[in-house]
Amino acid sequence: MFKRFVALLLICLMITANFTRLAIYAGFEANQKYIAEKLCENRDKPWLHCNGRCYLAKKIKQAEEKERSAERQIQKSLIQDACVAVSFTFKFHAQLLQSFPERYQAMVPQQVSQSLLRPPRLA
Repeated sequence: MFKRFVALLLICLMITANFTRLAIYAGFEANQKYIAEKLCENRDKPWLHCNGRCYLAKKIKQAEEKERSAERQIQKSLIQDACVAVSFTFKFHAQLLQSFPERYQAMVPQQVSQSLLRPPRLA
């Protein structure tokens, strides 16, 4: 039962992702006569047999531009979130290092033998 619900939900989400084009096509088909007579750019040139397809193409292009701008906005917000997270991390580390009274390079672990802290010898 749960798997069917999830499957139906995913199908509905996939259909609604392309719903804008479907709505544009449906609106065009329903109002094609009005669009051809009043809104078509080529209504003065009946020999082109445009029948409002220029208006349809323009609306589809507007919808695609709107989708692209939404994608850009999402990418921009993701980049801004990443930059904010990185700057927060840097601020945290700077505050952490300031809490030590001595300098970081001068600090030596007290329980570790000094012989372990030497660099390896080259052969």
